Amino acid sequence: MKIVIADKSHSVYASLISDTIAESAKVRGTGIAKRTPEYIITKMENGNAVIALDGDKFVGFCYIEAWSHGKFVANSGLIVHPDYRGVGVAKQIKHKIFEHSRKKYPDAKVFSITTGLAVMKMNTELGYRPVPFSELTDDPTFWKGCQTCKNYDVLQRTEQKMCLCTGMLYNPEIEKKGGKINVKPVKEKVFKRLKQIKETLYLKKEKNEK
Repeated sequence: MKIVIADKSHSVYASLISDTIAESAKVRGTGIAKRTPEYIITKMENGNAVIALDGDKFVGFCYIEAWSHGKFVANSGLIVHPDYRGVGVAKQIKHKIFEHSRKKYPDAKVFSITTGLAVMKMNTELGYRPVPFSELTDDPTFWKGCQTCKNYDVLQRTEQKMCLCTGMLYNPEIEKKGGKINVKPVKEKVFKRLKQIKETLYLKKEKNEK
């Protein structure tokens, strides 16, 4: 298996990537924003994506999205084909796209919003830390992308201050000033408890309002 910077030649995998993301959203029952094949191809052509391949077989994918005039970037659309899940491929892709992001946007803050424990663990290893949404990009285009998420109403009701997702941020300024990014490992029990509290608070409120 190899993980490379995607380019125009990989556009033949765009439809499969789009379908794999959509199917993953259904299985997980969480709000993963939809990505069209055309959108994925654009990322490939701009050199803002990485793709994992096993020979000619699609294994995984992730891309970079820049916001607030390049002040923030996000590594989005991380997906692994079902045949290759559970063997550490996602982590390899995550590290590759993070490395690519740091080279292409060295001054940008790298952020993520996620409901998944696995993603939180990978982010933590890379130096991300949990932050309130106020520390993330305020670019309305980014938050508009959340409209396809089934929990978008929660984001609206909280005036974009919080949701079921957890915001995480990597700040390159810490390393530039000679500091070390020291983030404690994610504790699964704590994460699940906080997620449960959020779901009870926001989803119960939504049910009562109907």
